[in-house]
Amino acid sequence: MATETITITDNRTGKTYTLPIEHGAIKATDLRQIKAGDEDQGLATYDPGFMNTAACKSRICFIDGDKGILEYRGYPIEQLAGTCSFLEVAYLLVHGELPKQGELDEFTRNVSNHTILHENVKQFMTGFRYDAHPMGMFVSTVAAMSTFYPEAKNIHDPAVRRKQMLRLIAKVPTIAAFIYRHNAGLPYAYPDNELSYTGNFLNMLYKITESKYKVNPIMERALDILFILHADHEQNCSTTAMRSVGSANTDQFSSLAAAAAALYGPLHGGANEAVLKMLRQIGSKDRIPEFIERVKKGEGRLMGFGHRVYKNYDPRARIIKQTAEEVFSVTGKNPLIDIAVELERIALEDEYFIKRRLYPNVDFYSGIIYEAMGIPTEMFTVMFAIPRTVGWLTHYEEMVTDADQKIARPKQLYLGSGRRDFVPMDKR
Repeated sequence: MATETITITDNRTGKTYTLPIEHGAIKATDLRQIKAGDEDQGLATYDPGFMNTAACKSRICFIDGDKGILEYRGYPIEQLAGTCSFLEVAYLLVHGELPKQGELDEFTRNVSNHTILHENVKQFMTGFRYDAHPMGMFVSTVAAMSTFYPEAKNIHDPAVRRKQMLRLIAKVPTIAAFIYRHNAGLPYAYPDNELSYTGNFLNMLYKITESKYKVNPIMERALDILFILHADHEQNCSTTAMRSVGSANTDQFSSLAAAAAALYGPLHGGANEAVLKMLRQIGSKDRIPEFIERVKKGEGRLMGFGHRVYKNYDPRARIIKQTAEEVFSVTGKNPLIDIAVELERIALEDEYFIKRRLYPNVDFYSGIIYEAMGIPTEMFTVMFAIPRTVGWLTHYEEMVTDADQKIARPKQLYLGSGRRDFVPMDKR
């Protein structure tokens, strides 16, 4: 029961209303009682893009953008990325607590049992053109998987939901790796469940003729870190899509395909690719001041800086920047890193960017690492979708079990014509 309240005076009528405040919010439906007359449907809020509207209650991810804080289930992202494997963090997101060793071993075994794709799924994927966009293939394949597991439609059975979670967490790396091999014209490399989650993914990407793929531990650890940093990020566009589609009692495969489709958009999942394009356009460190001046004049955009949520340094960007040097010790240095570091230094010393609180975000360095690892730029968003699958599924589970959840159906402010009578064709 809320103990705090807010009193609103409607200046149209002079009436006052007292509304309860709970968790720093008022219920939008409580505003309906505020009416200017009998024909009034009640007051509503207008919030394009959900700039200040909470559509759900969640216990999964916490962000304080002003302070640069990101936490999963209360644990700082820096601590998780510094010590955990990706599957350990996946367990945390799914179950709410960090696993004991036996629990992690069982979770890992359960995921490993589902890494193989049905052969018909593989045949479905071979139907795409050789140059099909990886995200188009990913969205379509995940959606098609709902036809292979029709029991997934029984979304109100917890055991069924949990099985689909395991299936999706296990199979999205296989789908992603098959997409990479398809576009490269290479035969598909099947999972090796003796390897770690990220090690197996590297195996499926890069194995050629060797009988046993030898995983480089630095690359494996870097991928663990990148996956951890991308596992969840609160109510972003794709997570909102997952919840909205799922609120219609849609199965997890179809809902996740919708979330991936949202991620496909360049305003969401394609930012790291845009950073690489920007760095290549700059070309060298000596051209950075000229580029900065163009940005300040509105003649260009500083990609990878600024964030809808963060008004401080994105904590994920700091971790990725450190990881980059470790990856380069294996792959060789990506020359774009020198331009990126210098661009960051100059921008963070410039009053124009300081005043606007524009700091590097997770996308500023992640693309540079993926490129160094041999991942094509078109695959970057798929690399994002692999770990985010865990976050999407966790939010789906939370949504399905939330007694307050209703099917997503926002109001609109109708600004069209009033009622008018139909005019026959010969009288128009």
